[in-house]
Amino acid sequence: MRTILAIRFSAMGDVAMTIPVMKLVLDAHPDIQIVFVTNKNWGALCANIPRLIFFPADLKGAHKGFKGLFKLFLHIRKEYRIDAVADLHQVLRSQIVRTFFKLSGKRVAVIDKGRAEKKALVRQENKVLQPLTSTIERYAGVFRELGLALDITATPPVFGAQPLPGGMFDKGADKWIGLAPFATYREKTYPLDKIEQVLAVLVQQPATKVLLMGGGAAEMARLTALAAKYPAAVVMAGRYSLPEELAVISQLDVMISMDSANMHLASLFGVPVVSVWGATHPFAGFMGYGQPLSNAVQVEDLPCRPCSIFGNKPCFRGDHACMEWLPPAAVISKVLTVAG
Repeated sequence: MRTILAIRFSAMGDVAMTIPVMKLVLDAHPDIQIVFVTNKNWGALCANIPRLIFFPADLKGAHKGFKGLFKLFLHIRKEYRIDAVADLHQVLRSQIVRTFFKLSGKRVAVIDKGRAEKKALVRQENKVLQPLTSTIERYAGVFRELGLALDITATPPVFGAQPLPGGMFDKGADKWIGLAPFATYREKTYPLDKIEQVLAVLVQQPATKVLLMGGGAAEMARLTALAAKYPAAVVMAGRYSLPEELAVISQLDVMISMDSANMHLASLFGVPVVSVWGATHPFAGFMGYGQPLSNAVQVEDLPCRPCSIFGNKPCFRGDHACMEWLPPAAVISKVLTVAG
């Protein structure tokens, strides 16, 4: 059996997008296994996928810096006979690890991030507003470069519905709507007062529970304050481990998410996602796996959009029009349509 080393560090949402591709590779090629080296906290994303082996990287601890990455290389090489390397990240740290393997005679394939076309998409003058190759397809291209045929035209869910955590209330006949209102950057975050307007309508729907999702003390505090106003909403943030949270997500009827990790986590289970886009744009290729563009909610006719690929650049206008001009009614209407 051949062993492919796949590398993708970084944020959970980016890592989540690799999972469908690697599952499709493994399904199409029963003679290979994939050792996936990624952030030590994301192991739950690899659970229950035969021949996908999670290999934790502690990039802030044991594997920090050049010496740490060399230690990581030695550890992988000791545990597995690697035949080829798929660099799904193309950053300095992944370059260093893959170079160690290349120097030892292993075949290496590297993701094409399409930097030039992405730059054309976000520039303010002579913007080229057109759909770019999806990140999912870019990941698939790396494995094809290693000689592994792969068809990603079908997008079956990676995982099925999972049992809820012990002690959690039963779903019964209720519809569950996940609401994940936060993102890393303000430019990707729908204003909280508008989120509250969305929530106020959704909690009034019959036989419906709204599950509030997020992470970290600050987000938990803001969600708790929202739930105090709307007791029909239930705070999930901070209550469960990642595997348990994934089980909850798997039971949702629809997820409301920014351009952030929860969009990608829900997509792994085939849960429809109403995604809210501000400074970023689905055209950049980060739409959730299997999610239709029609479920994205955004201000369509704002010529400055998108102004960045990742939402990490401050609004040059200063008014955050891409989010401020997006009416809560548009989000509500899409959610009710998708939820059925």
